[in-house]
Amino acid sequence: MTTYLLKTEPDDYSYDDLVKEKRCAWTGVKNPAAQANMRTMKKGDEAFIYHTGNEKAIVGLAKVVSDAYPDPDNPGELTSGEPKFVLIDLAPSKKAETPVTLKAIKADERFADFALVKQSRLSAMPVPKDLDKLLRKIAGL
Repeated sequence: MTTYLLKTEPDDYSYDDLVKEKRCAWTGVKNPAAQANMRTMKKGDEAFIYHTGNEKAIVGLAKVVSDAYPDPDNPGELTSGEPKFVLIDLAPSKKAETPVTLKAIKADERFADFALVKQSRLSAMPVPKDLDKLLRKIAGL
């Protein structure tokens, strides 16, 4: 099982929206590097949900409930034959007891090489296992 971090603007779609809907297709990811990360996602993986904007914090954990599949609204293939744009389906797992802010992450040297810090615009990224454990502990997940 791999854990990822997925970013969302809470005014567009928040973790509370996911809780209310119980399941969603994760749409809107266009960056090629973020799409490459989404193509690796599998049913059973998990994802920290990170609110961008004014919050800038990990606010909850979700379960990936489908393998990556072609985005029907954005057809096309890569030269490898894989779909250019994919989606995954998510279901909520648990809201963070303590949201983990970007400020706190940047202040902790253990996160210095984390993609959230080094590639701040990336909207979908894997979380290294050691940081996954640490984030869960800090967030109360």
